[in-house]
Amino acid sequence: MLRQPRYLESVTATSGIRLTKHHGLGNDFLVALVPQPEDVPIDADLARHVCDRRRGIGADGLLYGIATDGSEAEVPDLQMVLLNSDGSRAEISGNGLRCLGQAVLRSRGVRKGELSVATDAGIRDLVGEPTDDPATDLLTASMGVVAPGPAVPSLPLDVLDAVGLDVGNPHLVLRVGSLAGIHPAELGPVIEAQVPGGVNVHFLVAEAPDAIRLLHWERGAGVTEACGSGATASAFAARRWGLVGDEVTVRMPGGDVVVLLEGDTAALRGTATFVGEVTLA
Repeated sequence: MLRQPRYLESVTATSGIRLTKHHGLGNDFLVALVPQPEDVPIDADLARHVCDRRRGIGADGLLYGIATDGSEAEVPDLQMVLLNSDGSRAEISGNGLRCLGQAVLRSRGVRKGELSVATDAGIRDLVGEPTDDPATDLLTASMGVVAPGPAVPSLPLDVLDAVGLDVGNPHLVLRVGSLAGIHPAELGPVIEAQVPGGVNVHFLVAEAPDAIRLLHWERGAGVTEACGSGATASAFAARRWGLVGDEVTVRMPGGDVVVLLEGDTAALRGTATFVGEVTLA
């Protein structure tokens, strides 16, 4: 029998959908915590509506946190379903995971704790702890195995290195000499269009033996200020190219995260910030 935690008791299809908004370094998400899928329809039209920045609330994606019977051994605490702002379903999001983790912990009245989350890319573990800012928490998410990804297509720019990787979702990491003159809004869709099923595109420069800098084009969302799974894939690529070691600071327009690499597996450490809440009519 599906348990219904205290924080979900008021969330039903008839009383309206309660959403909280969070961002991970400017990569923002609307989060709905629900007891089971039928209580709130997982609806692409709804995602497009609420994520619209002019006619809706505005976000890069809509996240559902669906309760599971986590009382049994090896059963995750909840399932994550992520719809991008264009309504498409995404397998995983590093920033989204942290935002979902913060939403669940806050709903329990705590800021520190551990969670296991079933995603379309597999089970991911989260550890949260507070910062001095009451709206911001630091969360570390396991990101699983970094595996080979899509083939590198024909590119409309010169690159120093390029690789396709998979972190549960597909990425192309392109190492360039400089980010000056790189416009992801122009280059991203051209590159993505050549990859069946779409791909996230990241433009990388190495800044130090333990730091890289990125610009992003995200499948289903466009240009974003930060991409957690992309930071993970890019740090892995940079280590493969001999640019960094196992602990990598990844600098993005929205801020920094740290990627911790151990063999072919990775973890992502960064902040999530609570913005506010709204109940849809």
